[in-house]
Amino acid sequence: MHFENSLSFASSMDSKDSLKDYRSRFFIPQYNGQDSIYLTGNSLGLQPKSAIDKIQQELKDWATYGVEGHFDGKNPWFHYHKFFSESSAKIVGAKPEEVVVMNNLTVNLHLMMVSFYRPNPARYKIIMEAGAFPSDQYAMQSQAEFHGYKYEDAVIEVSPRPGEHALRTEDILSVIDEHAGQVALVMFSGVQYYTGQAFDMKTITKKAHDVGARAGFDLAHAAGNLELQLHEWDVDFAVWCSYKYLNSGPGGVSGVFVHEKHANNPELPRFAGWWGHNESERFLMKKGFKPEYGAAGWQLSNAPVMAMAVHRASLDIFDEVSMAQLNIKASQLNRYLQFVIEDAARSNDKLSFEIITPEDRGCQLSVLTGDTGKALFDHLTKQGVIADWREPNVIRMAPVPLYNSFEDIYKFGQILKSY
Repeated sequence: MHFENSLSFASSMDSKDSLKDYRSRFFIPQYNGQDSIYLTGNSLGLQPKSAIDKIQQELKDWATYGVEGHFDGKNPWFHYHKFFSESSAKIVGAKPEEVVVMNNLTVNLHLMMVSFYRPNPARYKIIMEAGAFPSDQYAMQSQAEFHGYKYEDAVIEVSPRPGEHALRTEDILSVIDEHAGQVALVMFSGVQYYTGQAFDMKTITKKAHDVGARAGFDLAHAAGNLELQLHEWDVDFAVWCSYKYLNSGPGGVSGVFVHEKHANNPELPRFAGWWGHNESERFLMKKGFKPEYGAAGWQLSNAPVMAMAVHRASLDIFDEVSMAQLNIKASQLNRYLQFVIEDAARSNDKLSFEIITPEDRGCQLSVLTGDTGKALFDHLTKQGVIADWREPNVIRMAPVPLYNSFEDIYKFGQILKSY
């Protein structure tokens, strides 16, 4: 596509955008009485306006029915987790029985590793990307140490080549091959939080399986961002949060994918809780855990309904559009963002930075700045741009197709030019 750094071009793109009306369904933070330029959907998505009604409905049923709201409310709480299966499956490319919404992200990551990281003296290593989000690093470390292994020995971190910022898929595959007889789990992000690199999950999964390991992914920055096909790719498990691209509120609930081939495997250990017990017998209060079929069998507790109500508001919107539609606009917005940034740099010698996000990307664009990067970030903030600073010197930006416009990107470029 041929881009132009002009208001007329941006306005033309917005007028042709089939998703443009969705912006009005979100609250846009205000700056001096105007919409801010919100480019932080990769950290916290904006609030759907319908979230208020969703929460109020559950509060009303609580007030009206008390405990009987579990069965008599408009959305019976006893079945609440089931309201998310179809929508979540669509977003991650799964079958409805392969997904469940529960808990929070790192809790679910630990629960999945209980089942899918089963080390023994011969096969105990975990392969992951270097510089993964800290919570993932902590989870890998604590899981390895729980089984009696030292992090330095058990966890293999794959780093970019010298002078590069992104990982090459062939290097990831080479490391898996190198440790073929020892690797128990290959655990990567779907999208690297710092650089914005989207990993080739299909290829990584196949290589992990080829060497006898299992493959899992943290999709915190991928769910609602990329077009995923977890079932088709034969991924063993995945986890994701709902508060970034899925716009479900700070600390929002998490999603889990467990491939159907593991759905009813009695040999697969897990930590059990009563909401994962067979539904038809759940209230008999008997000893002896009998898991529900599929991902639902990994549940521990009943649904946190108030938090999940916001998630319903967001998923209602995702039900109206396809991930393919969102990906097309996301790519256009992202490329336009890169275009206006590079154009601004050509006209302003005070701007010194390097784009470190590779071509394989979703919404996010990460810019490596120089020594004055924090001053630039602070300037953007004072001009009504809500972006994201990551130490030591990276600005992350993520134009989201549901609520960002091409005019947002144009205005951002003009602010950069005037720095």
